[in-house]
Amino acid sequence: MKYARALAFAAVAGLTIITATGCSVARNQQTAGSYVDDAGITAAVKAKMAEDKNVSATSISVETLNGTVQLSGFAKSQTEKTQAENIARNTKNVREVRNSIVVRP
Repeated sequence: MKYARALAFAAVAGLTIITATGCSVARNQQTAGSYVDDAGITAAVKAKMAEDKNVSATSISVETLNGTVQLSGFAKSQTEKTQAENIARNTKNVREVRNSIVVRP
């Protein structure tokens, strides 16, 4: 059940990214192939966050451009912020992670 929920969450996150950022390919910011790769990276990071009890996947946004993952949103502690970054760094095909998560008590 937990695994199915994580997969469903990742699928929704992936579709949201494709729908919300579809214009970037048209603006020649990245190729269609790298766009699909980036969407896959984003979905994988969100799925791993959804599985982790110490990270609130709904409070953290994940965006990927050319293999660089941008994390933003809010964390309850420095530990949660660090764990979210570690999850992103350890995801396949991630080249760089930029962590802009704000810790809010």
